[in-house]
Amino acid sequence: MQEALAAAARAWPTDGVPDDPRAWLVTVASRRYVDAWRSDSARERRELLSAARTPPDALVTPGADAVRAPEHDDTLTLLVLCCHPVLPRASQVALTLRAVAGLTTAQVARAYLVPEATMAQRISRAKARLREAGARFVPPSADELPGRVAAVSEVLYLVFTEGHTTTTGSGLVDVSLADEAIRLARELHRLLPSDDEVTGLLALMLLTHARRAARSTPDGDLVPLAAQDRTRWDAALVREGTALVEAVLPAGRVGPYQLQAAIAAVHDEAATAADTDWAQIDVLYGMLERLAPSPVVTMNHAVAVAEVGGPRAGLDLVEPLRSDRALRRHHRLHAVRAHLLEPLGETEEACAEYAVAAELTTSVVEQRYLNARAAALREASTHD
Repeated sequence: MQEALAAAARAWPTDGVPDDPRAWLVTVASRRYVDAWRSDSARERRELLSAARTPPDALVTPGADAVRAPEHDDTLTLLVLCCHPVLPRASQVALTLRAVAGLTTAQVARAYLVPEATMAQRISRAKARLREAGARFVPPSADELPGRVAAVSEVLYLVFTEGHTTTTGSGLVDVSLADEAIRLARELHRLLPSDDEVTGLLALMLLTHARRAARSTPDGDLVPLAAQDRTRWDAALVREGTALVEAVLPAGRVGPYQLQAAIAAVHDEAATAADTDWAQIDVLYGMLERLAPSPVVTMNHAVAVAEVGGPRAGLDLVEPLRSDRALRRHHRLHAVRAHLLEPLGETEEACAEYAVAAELTTSVVEQRYLNARAAALREASTHD
């Protein structure tokens, strides 16, 4: 019920109060309860499966060896079958995330930057479409396989993203989700070693996951990339991910996962935050934005642009996003604007943006960090 009230606080000021507020709250609370039960059940299944198939030495061996694929695993087959071609790609991925990966409707919605109600309708329509089409879950033909692999790659990417930075709860990372995504990406790469984007996806996961130990304090507070102790990064994962990037980029047509992996490699190879080659990251994000444009790519690109050309240039890049009603309710846009406004001395507006971002995020860890940034900025401006 608390989550339902929080959802109402976010939605009603913009969407209007529903005709029957009590029924709205009960419906949302019921969905959240069921989602939480399903998510917990899926996590328990993942942990039991992982415990059953992981050799004892892998439990204590750091680095790449800690994630090992079993000799026989039906999980990838199940993902391939569920990404049914009768559905458009977005619906394939959303339904598979919900039905197979165990993500809640709210988590899937946040991955696509849409309201939860919109995603619930999309998933319901996808189920109805499968029933109407009499869809049979059979192995794909050779012609269908590339499209299915691309959809499965997107599923794994979004599962890893949710595990890397959870959108709910009091922790920053869902280790079981992140590890499972990496395990399945390793298996997919083993089966399709010549697929450049599968290679790029695995490299991206490894290079990102390598920073996990340094991303939070012992008390669980978020540590931004620039402030992380890089000696705590997993050097074995960095080497493995970098080797994959260096092998795949010259090999063929560059795709979005390869570009994101290249960006992660530039970050991971910098000995200090000051050594980061932001000009190269700016170029890579420009390529990514042309190849696979999205609001998230634009926001990340804006941070790189600000490092190269100043915060005002970064703000100009994200300004058009403010006209999107859905994005205005996404905490990331407000957090990026606050980050760019702060060095410009726009203290009042930056604090306001940090406060809005903290209110909109569903992650307790991110909420604490954003509120702390706003408080520190106010204190600094008072002393000035």
